[in-house]
Amino acid sequence: MRLLVINPNISDDVTALIESEAVRSAAPGTELVVRTAGHGVEYIETRFESLIAAGAVAEIIAEHTRAGADPVDGVVVAAFGDPGMPALKELANVPVIGITEAALCAAALQGHRFSIIAISDRIKPWYRDCVERFGLLGRLASIRSINETLNSIGSVQQDFKETLLALSRQAVAEDGADVVILAGAPLAGLARELEGEIPVPVVDGISAGIRMAEAVVGLQSGPHRAGAFAPPPPKDRRGLSENLDAALSAARNSAAPAVPAT
Repeated sequence: MRLLVINPNISDDVTALIESEAVRSAAPGTELVVRTAGHGVEYIETRFESLIAAGAVAEIIAEHTRAGADPVDGVVVAAFGDPGMPALKELANVPVIGITEAALCAAALQGHRFSIIAISDRIKPWYRDCVERFGLLGRLASIRSINETLNSIGSVQQDFKETLLALSRQAVAEDGADVVILAGAPLAGLARELEGEIPVPVVDGISAGIRMAEAVVGLQSGPHRAGAFAPPPPKDRRGLSENLDAALSAARNSAAPAVPAT
């Protein structure tokens, strides 16, 4: 199995965290192709920054799914908030899994109410929107977050480990969380470090994304050729990159009904 793992941020140090946790989480025989967004922002906190990131992610997916590219079996969008989702599912002929939807599914399987631990106050409204979009707002116990200035996005775990631990414990004791989600690629791997220190299951988004992608690919359910996630219909296009234009054509061609033999 070959998975394309995309960091929608431009931070190479965060990509390194993503890759480390992805390698630890992947099953034997799973090959990971890890990429960083070619344009965008250091880390995504707002809906508008997510919009920018979605275009960067689409370009990378297009590069790896166009005709003639080395094939991948699935894609993991490795930023909490899932920039571009669910629209990106229309572009690829393989499963595209966001770490938010993966983490929420994992949390929902392990408890009734869950809390999200985030890296900033500013990010909380967007995360709440994401939970609502997945239909799980009624099971959200709380979103707790760091309310201090970050020194570096790559050192959030080291700088705020005790704060993140305290927020997680408060979510359990005060908000009634049955499961805690450590949100965002900058926190990749922290759940392993905090094992045994939080009295409920703790979900790592990167780990959940990799394992869920492996599971969905393994199901071999087939691609979207009709319905809400069918590829975009053919129409005039202008100004797209060569990769994106080719990927759209390939997606459309894959959805075309077969012509019966005469």
